[in-house]
Amino acid sequence: MEKSYKEYLKDITTFIFDVDGVFTDGNVLITSEGELLRQMSVKDGYALKVALKKGYNVCIITGGTNEGVRTRLRGLGVTDIYMGAHYKMDALDEYMDIYHIEAENILYMGDDIPDIPPLKAVALPTCPQNAVAEVKNVSKYISHKNGGHGCVRDVIEQVLKVRGDWTSHFSATND
Repeated sequence: MEKSYKEYLKDITTFIFDVDGVFTDGNVLITSEGELLRQMSVKDGYALKVALKKGYNVCIITGGTNEGVRTRLRGLGVTDIYMGAHYKMDALDEYMDIYHIEAENILYMGDDIPDIPPLKAVALPTCPQNAVAEVKNVSKYISHKNGGHGCVRDVIEQVLKVRGDWTSHFSATND
């Protein structure tokens, strides 16, 4: 009998996220000047800051190259950001090697085909509710939230609650 995803939560020390379709809803607004605009949830930002403050590892691996995304994530405290990562396993392997992190301690959240190899390589593969079918098929947990609408907070909050690190009185600012 396969373990419930909940049995993996206590071992998670590292969160790795894709950006488009996870932190965002996957849509891009294009200005008349050709600038691409994305929208992210402040609730996801708050949870990310709590995880970092509590000492969890957080890494972003995205195929995108938008510097506004990097600025937003750095502003939340994320220092490990791999952009332009079209084959995401290279970035995942490098990150795991640098920090000596084992696969059994990693939760990865992705939403589309390029995320499948890293999803298969970690203990807890997860995805937003609106991920593509192929990603849902390899995920141990499918959030009830869509990308850009709280799925990041959903998984972070679950892990931190199980590990006793989520508190309602925690204060994070500028989320």
